[in-house]
Order: sequence, then C-alpha cells, then structure tokens
Amino acid sequence: MPIKKAWDLVEEAKQGIENLSVEELKAEMAANPEALVVDIREIQERVDLGAIPGSKHVARGMLEFWADPASVYYRDFFQPDRRTIVYCAGGGRSALAARVLLDMGFTNVAHLEVGFNGWAKAGQPVEDVSKTSKWVRRS
Repeated sequence: MPIKKAWDLVEEAKQGIENLSVEELKAEMAANPEALVVDIREIQERVDLGAIPGSKHVARGMLEFWADPASVYYRDFFQPDRRTIVYCAGGGRSALAARVLLDMGFTNVAHLEVGFNGWAKAGQPVEDVSKTSKWVRRS
C-alpha cells in the first residue's frame, strides 16, 4: 500500500473541522476573550517571527499530552468544552491538530486556515515574543 501524502492528510482533516479566516479569528478573539488560541509551531518559529497576541505556545509534538487530563504533562488551560483555536505557520499542522483535539473529545475546536503567515500578511497585530522568551537565539 502506498504511503499517504502529508497534504492529503491535511485536506482530509480540513473536511471535518472548522476552518477560520483571519477576519473570523479576529472577531472571535474580540467577542470571546476566554477562547484559547494555541500556537503549535516550533518555539523558534514563534521567537523568530512573533505570535498572535495572547496565544499560548504548545509545540505540536506535545499537544496530545498537554491536552490529556490523565497525562503527567497536562496543562489545565485545556478544557474539553472551552473554545480552542489552533494555528501553525500555514494551516497544515493546525488542521491535523484540530482534528486530533476533536478525536480526543474536545467539542469546540477550530483552526486558522491561513496560519500565522496569513495573519501577518493581512496586517494583523504580531506580538514580539523574543523579548520575553528564554529561547532567544544568541549571536
């Protein structure tokens, strides 16, 4: 059996999740300050490029473990019924992450379809997290 292509998996995931535009995410963040916005990019992407203001960083590789209340890695900002919106750089990883959260039993999940790159390109605010991160590149 041939290996499924990563982008085919992303497209499959997008069929069963809520895909938000930049404007929809912006409106949700204004209307619902309790929404959890999760940046699943690698930490260096976040430090180098910035982040959507107010987002929490959860590396994609730890998402399931941080979201699982039975895990020793659990983070209590994850709640099954809390509005949770994930994003990555371009929307691929976040589509897969949103699908996984739904599979885990989270009920109110979406992702930013164009990712952080689309957010920044649309002229939305970007938080410079390099000023507060301990993971800054040293030259």
